[in-house]
Amino acid sequence: MNTTEGEGREKATSLPVHSANRQIRILIADDHEFVRLGLRQLLAAEPGFAICGEAADGREAVEKAQQLKPDVVLLDISMPGLNGLETTHQVLRKLPQTKVLILTVHESEELAASLLRAGAHGYLLKSDAARDLIIAVESVYKFRPFFTSKIGTMVLGGYLKGATQADGSPCNGLTAREREILQLLAEGKSNKEVAAVQAISVKTAETHRAKLMRKLGLHSTSDLVHYAVRNRVIDV
Repeated sequence: MNTTEGEGREKATSLPVHSANRQIRILIADDHEFVRLGLRQLLAAEPGFAICGEAADGREAVEKAQQLKPDVVLLDISMPGLNGLETTHQVLRKLPQTKVLILTVHESEELAASLLRAGAHGYLLKSDAARDLIIAVESVYKFRPFFTSKIGTMVLGGYLKGATQADGSPCNGLTAREREILQLLAEGKSNKEVAAVQAISVKTAETHRAKLMRKLGLHSTSDLVHYAVRNRVIDV
């Protein structure tokens, strides 16, 4: 921080962060078109923001982030194919300087803690977006975490004080590929469809499925779906 502080001091006195010369570039990722439209309208009213792209699912969000290199990814937690948690992992692994702001309808301390461990910089309830979206984007862009008020209280009272259990991530112990396959299977994808999405053979997909079921102690597709819903891998 000290290196950029000295370099940026002169600019800060004459040029605000939100100027025509340096807009915050934002990628919007949500599987509902009307939500993306609403977010775009809210953000477009702010002259310091520029929408550089949109994505309708997690995989597209990762691809678009790599192509467009946004400053902030505005990311829905519940998306098909690759949920917000896994998308956050992948975006930040490829683009560590990008900030991820999660949008969700879930007010969950456990989920917030999992997202923090994944590297997310903010957690905003969709019901608060009309009021708090602009300040939330500005905050994460400036390296200041942002949390919806109730979640912030939970996090300060638990996660940041070390009061949560040792990694409470719902899918702790699974590899990144196993977490992706878990979501795809829970969404009803066949082994053939999983293989196509993952660019692997059907036999390899079947092997991953069997190993995943053993790891989690599950005995049927129904068990797997219940596990995924219970641990917020998918929504119903």
